[in-house]
Amino acid sequence: MSDQPLDLRRIATIMRRRKFVVLVSLLLGLGTGITLTVVSPPLKGSYVLVVLPQSTQLAVRTQVVVATSEPVLSGAARQLRPPPALQTLRTRVTASALTYDVIAITGHSRTAREARAMATAVANSYVSYVSASDSAVGRVQAHRLGTASAATGTPLPLALVIVGGIGLLLGLLVGVIVAVAVGRGDRRMRTRDEIANAIGVPVLASLAAAHRSSAGAWTRLFDEYKASASEAWALRKALSKLRLADPGPGRERSVAVLSLSSDPAALAVGPQLALFAASLGIPTTLVVGLQQDVTATATLRAACAARADGDPGRSASLQVVVRDRNTAGQPSTGRLTILIITIDGRAPKVVDPMPTSASVIAVSANGATAEELARVAAGAAADGRNVAGILLANPDPDDETTGRFPALTGVQQGLRPARLTALTLENRL
Repeated sequence: MSDQPLDLRRIATIMRRRKFVVLVSLLLGLGTGITLTVVSPPLKGSYVLVVLPQSTQLAVRTQVVVATSEPVLSGAARQLRPPPALQTLRTRVTASALTYDVIAITGHSRTAREARAMATAVANSYVSYVSASDSAVGRVQAHRLGTASAATGTPLPLALVIVGGIGLLLGLLVGVIVAVAVGRGDRRMRTRDEIANAIGVPVLASLAAAHRSSAGAWTRLFDEYKASASEAWALRKALSKLRLADPGPGRERSVAVLSLSSDPAALAVGPQLALFAASLGIPTTLVVGLQQDVTATATLRAACAARADGDPGRSASLQVVVRDRNTAGQPSTGRLTILIITIDGRAPKVVDPMPTSASVIAVSANGATAEELARVAAGAAADGRNVAGILLANPDPDDETTGRFPALTGVQQGLRPARLTALTLENRL
């Protein structure tokens, strides 16, 4: 997966699969922008014009620097109540030259009154400083032109929209980067072709299969499950390909459904297959076999044990059996037996000795890596069970592959035609 080149379609697919990461990043970006705007709202600005004698461009630039110098700001701070810190005035007051003889002194504050008072105080302090005979820059006959202007600034609702939108865009960018980085490093398989190519067997059927975390949820599955039209057709074809569709009397058939203990959604595939077969009128026995990891099927075993001891449920064609060490040798009573086995993908081992006429692997999209699936197939082969196909749980909605014909790797695609450059003919008498 990490070796595949990135394009817009793949990035969009990764974002959809990692939509939670993108959504969290979006919300964090939006929340950060709104918080910053509320904590530090936009400042309002008010300016005062100061007229200078006719001067040169160099001279007016000098006066702009003087207007925000420390002596001027210190004098302005003494006029304000309460007196602000000198550093606050440095960051809140600016000066600019409008013409060679007019400069604008602008004050910024959170309220219009404070902004006007700040601009007026600095303008008055500047005029007093440069008009004094002992001015360090020479005496300049400057005077203030009118009063401070009305304070203007970005309204808080508009600032929330602007800064929040910027935060939203930055959050989206960060979310996409994180999602792509995580998605490219994820080696779990999602498409049917990837899963089929991992062990070289076809995907026989695809169906929805939710994880059941309690015995009550498994009981509801037994009582309420009904395959959709597309799933019913896929399961019917899978039973036909495995030669399990019509086991008559004296032709008992069985299939082992193997799944990873780390893939809980795939565990429901076997029971759903048994329920569908029973709905066709095939006497079916669902057997929960001996497990490598007993905790993976603990709730299923509890539900099946309660069902075996009580009401058989809506389908009289389905029986359930929970195998343990004492009942491992007892034969199945149905014409079709479905054996449920879970395997640890890190150290696969099939511990149930019950033989079956066929074996399949149940796996969910994004539920296993190619290495884990290969270990399951190898563990089954070591137990004498050849995997005939794959039952895919919860296929990716964007997956357009079929997984029916796994690609052969390492096989020559065919000999290319060679050009015949010379032909030697020999006549023998």
